[in-house]
Amino acid sequence: MASPKELRKHIFLAAYSGGVGHLASAFSAVEILSALYLGGVMKYKSSQPEWEGRDYFILSKGHGSLALYAVLCDAGFFPKAEMYRFCQPSGVLGGEPHTLDTPGVEASTGSLGHGLSIGVGIALALKLDSKSNRVYALIGDGECQEGSIWEAVMSGAAFKLNNFTAIVDNNKIQKMDYVKNIVGDYSIANVFEAFGWQVKTVDGHNIDELKYALNGEWDEDKPRCVVAETVKGKGVSLMENNPAWHWRMPSRKELKVFISELDITEEELERCKKRT
Repeated sequence: MASPKELRKHIFLAAYSGGVGHLASAFSAVEILSALYLGGVMKYKSSQPEWEGRDYFILSKGHGSLALYAVLCDAGFFPKAEMYRFCQPSGVLGGEPHTLDTPGVEASTGSLGHGLSIGVGIALALKLDSKSNRVYALIGDGECQEGSIWEAVMSGAAFKLNNFTAIVDNNKIQKMDYVKNIVGDYSIANVFEAFGWQVKTVDGHNIDELKYALNGEWDEDKPRCVVAETVKGKGVSLMENNPAWHWRMPSRKELKVFISELDITEEELERCKKRT
């Protein structure tokens, strides 16, 4: 099991190979995805991605795809070499998840606000079929400005989808600014509770705390929401809590910070260049 720092290193090297990437959005979600896939929360078989007994995960904030790819790779869904073909014609890892291309991806996402609805639909189908599989969906706090999010939230409560867990990557930054400067300073946890969900708020960079919340005791008649308090760009000082890093790669000068703080070697960078 790779450490969060190692996963962030793999994320960066994949983006460096492809020349693009939503680095900060991926970095904030690393521990969340580690808890789900590598921490024993979800049931799956990496050798059989369509195993009927699996739990389902939907990355609604599809621009954070590199975090999902890094964790799927570490879990054995595809070889590490694929990470270095990110966003290249020879690879299967696109800028946003695509279910027909990438093993382990349950839904094509990226158009914000849709993933939660997809998850609700899967959870409802499983419930109607009396199946025990669980469904998880990761959404962004900025994404919660989409009306379709709240349609899904209403439906989840109405159908008492106790097999469904929404996780909010509450990093407080969206594409252009801090979320509070766009829609005001409000409590996502309180809103989910008002819609009839049960909610737990955790440190989104503490894997043990995430696992305890996800596996802990819940009300059996309600869908679940875990609000993960995170830092956008976590792990690289010049990216942390900086709205300028939603979509960009480092300059030559900034690259030195990534190399130092992620323990990247010059040899690793050179190997990335040779794979492009």
